[in-house]
Amino acid sequence: MQIPILNGIYADGSPDFRTSYPRNLVPVPKQNGISQGYLRPGDGIVELGTGPGTDRGGINWNGTLYRVMGTTLVSISPDNIVTTKGDVGAGGRVTFDYGFDYLAIASGGRLYLYDGATLTQVTDPDLGTVLDVVWVDGYYMTTDGEFLVITELDDPFAVNPLKYGSAEADPDPIKALVKLRNEVYALNRNTIEVFDNVGATGFPFQRVPGAQIQRGCVGTHACCQFMDAIAFVGGGRNEAPSVWLGVNGTAQKIASREIEEILSGYTEAELSDAYLEERIYLFHDQLVIHLARHTLVFDGSASRVMSVPVWFSLASTLVGDGIWNAQSMVWAYDRWNVGHPSTSQFGFLDHNNVNTHWGDTIGWDFGTTIVYNQNAGAIFHELELVGLTGATAFGVDPTIWTQYSLDGQTWSVEKPIRAGGSGARDKRLVWLQQGWMRTRRMQRFRGTSDAPIAIAALEARIEALAR
Repeated sequence: MQIPILNGIYADGSPDFRTSYPRNLVPVPKQNGISQGYLRPGDGIVELGTGPGTDRGGINWNGTLYRVMGTTLVSISPDNIVTTKGDVGAGGRVTFDYGFDYLAIASGGRLYLYDGATLTQVTDPDLGTVLDVVWVDGYYMTTDGEFLVITELDDPFAVNPLKYGSAEADPDPIKALVKLRNEVYALNRNTIEVFDNVGATGFPFQRVPGAQIQRGCVGTHACCQFMDAIAFVGGGRNEAPSVWLGVNGTAQKIASREIEEILSGYTEAELSDAYLEERIYLFHDQLVIHLARHTLVFDGSASRVMSVPVWFSLASTLVGDGIWNAQSMVWAYDRWNVGHPSTSQFGFLDHNNVNTHWGDTIGWDFGTTIVYNQNAGAIFHELELVGLTGATAFGVDPTIWTQYSLDGQTWSVEKPIRAGGSGARDKRLVWLQQGWMRTRRMQRFRGTSDAPIAIAALEARIEALAR
C-alpha cells in the first residue's frame, strides 16, 4: 500500500491530533507515474560575500541590487562588489520603494531618498515618524500610525500638513501600507482600507468604501503582495491571529489549524515583528513567513492544484524547528539574492547544486498520516521510500533514519539505512522487519543535506491481522 507523505500526524498532551509539515522539503504537484506529487530538497544557500552589517532589506532598482546592511545603504554588483551609498541610521527592517527619480527607504522612523548619486534624508518636520512608505502616482506616501502623509508632487522633500489623510472606518492604528493595482491599502490592526487617487483638493486620495476589509495586520512587515492580493498575519476585533489573503473587500483564510496552533505560541508583540515575502519560481507561488522561532511557507500554486492548503517549513537546523537563515529575497543578476538575518553575509539560493546553508549541513524530515486497520493489528514487513537518489556528493555515503509511534507521542528507536553514494541512481531505500501495530501507527523519516533525495512515495508491505 502507498502511505501519504504530504503531511504527517502526531499527538500532543492536550490531547490533540497535530499536523507535522515537511521540513526543508518542498511539496511539488507533478504526476510522475508513481504519485500525484513528490517532495524535493529545499534550496541551498551559497555565500557570496559580506557587507557592513546585518541585512535589513533589499530591492532591485534599475537593474542593480541594493541592500541596507547595518546602518548602511549599499549596492552589490553582479561580481559581488559592495559599494557604500550612505547611512540610513539604526532600526529594524527597512521598507524600499521607488518612483521615476528616487529610491525611497523607510528606516528607523525616517525617510531617505536616493537619486543614484546622493542619499538624502527628508527632514521636513511635517513628515513625522515614518513607519512605512509606498510610491503612488508621483507621491511618496508614508504613515506614522495615525495619518497618511504625502510628499509634494514637485518636491518629494516637502510635506504640506494640509494634505494629510487618515483611515477612519475604525480607530485602530495604521500598521502598514501596500500598493496593489495602483491603489493604496492602509493595513490597520483590525481593518484594511483602500484609497484611490481621485485628484481631490488637499489630500488627493479617497477611500473606496466597498473595498474595505474587516480584518487587519499585526505589524508593518507582516504583510506583502501575494498572488494579486494582500497576504497578512492578523485578524479582526476579538479574533485570534491567522494568515489571510485580502482583496476586493474580502479576506480569505489560508492558514490551516496547525498554522494557527503555531501562531498561538507567539505573543502579539512577537507577531508584530513577523516578516512576509513572496517568491515566484518554477510554478511555485510561495508566501514565506519569517517568525521569531519558525519560518513557514505556503505554496499557492501547489494548493490550487492539490485542492488543499500546502504548507511546509524551512529551517537552518540539523534537527527540529528553527528559523531559515535567509531573508530579503531579491531577483537580480539571474539569481535569488538573500541576506543572513543575524550576520553580515549575503548570498543566493541554489536550486540544483548545493543543499547546505552558508556551508553548514542542515536536516530534513517529514511524517505520515495515521495507518489504521479498523482497530485490528498489522505486521510491517517492509517500508520503502520511492524516489530519486544518487545526487550525493562524491565520496559521501549518507544515512537516513525512520521511527514509528503508536500513540503519536512516544517514538521508537530510529532505524538507519544508507541512502547511496554519488551516481547510485538505482539505490532502493528499504527498511525490513519494521515491527507491528495494534490498531494504528505513524511513521516519520529524517536525513541531512548530505542525502539530497526526491521522495515520490512511501510504499509499505503490510500483513493485516485478524481481529
